[in-house]
Amino acid sequence: MNTRSHTGNHSGRPLAGFVLSMLTAFMWGTLPVSFVVLIGTMDTITITWYRFFSASLVVWCFLWRRKKLPEAAAFDRRTRWLLVLAATALAGNFLLYLSSLSYLNPESAQVLIQLAPFILMFGSIGIYGERFGRLEWCGVVMLLIGFGLFFNDRLAEIFTSVNDYSLGIILMVLASVSWGTYGLMQKTLLRHMDSIQLTSLMYLGGVVLLLPFTHPGSILSLDGIQLGALLFCSVNLVLAYGAFTEALQLWDAAKVSAVITLAPLFTIATMHIAVRLWPAVFMDSGLNSLAYTGAVIVVAGSMLAAHGHALQGKRQRRDLLHPE
Repeated sequence: MNTRSHTGNHSGRPLAGFVLSMLTAFMWGTLPVSFVVLIGTMDTITITWYRFFSASLVVWCFLWRRKKLPEAAAFDRRTRWLLVLAATALAGNFLLYLSSLSYLNPESAQVLIQLAPFILMFGSIGIYGERFGRLEWCGVVMLLIGFGLFFNDRLAEIFTSVNDYSLGIILMVLASVSWGTYGLMQKTLLRHMDSIQLTSLMYLGGVVLLLPFTHPGSILSLDGIQLGALLFCSVNLVLAYGAFTEALQLWDAAKVSAVITLAPLFTIATMHIAVRLWPAVFMDSGLNSLAYTGAVIVVAGSMLAAHGHALQGKRQRRDLLHPE
């Protein structure tokens, strides 16, 4: 978590940015696998609350040591309400994502959540007047084709009946919408504070919003493996977002965005390993070759759209600085 500028020529920065981006993708990719261990032993709200609580402690201590704590009293009323709505949207994303894993396998969840950045992009068109370029539209087409291939053996089931699997898909789509909504509000909030200060307020907001509905004492009923999974989920939140923030300081945003879209492939690989090592805990998802092909196409489409969106953002900033 460093806010260094890009000044200076440091040859190690691109490599460090790549490593941190890969770490982010790995952490996000392994997260749904670790959730499988906890689901059924602790409710989703309490799991999410512990994650927010642990992360808020770390981030607030980090900001306190650097005397950069956000001054909420200095914000106007509109900004305060926007902070509340953003924290609610982010907490909703966490809860909906986790709830969907009660009905979906981790691979399906991680592939579907790739909808989130596309929802953010489409929202940016309507609210901020941004435009979709050719790369973004190509990414959308590839995403839809990838989804069709990934769910090839369950398309009839998804569209002709309401069952647990389709409920899981609905929850994940709502999680994507919730994250996109948070992302749109984040763009406005970042005008008033830096990304780490905003993150600290989002984590604290999640702690306060969810506290009335949690059962913190349920942690005492977890066994060693489940406690380890909860700890990993909590550390994952801090480490993944910290690595992501740092990567953006060291490397081009288009390249960082492209690398982190690899998360679904890490999920697939991790699940394969988990099924072989702990067959009593993890079940084989039974994906066929078309599904794997679809996952790769979804990742490629997300990578293409993220790269195009980041490049377009750079062009817009350049045009503002150097109007023709």
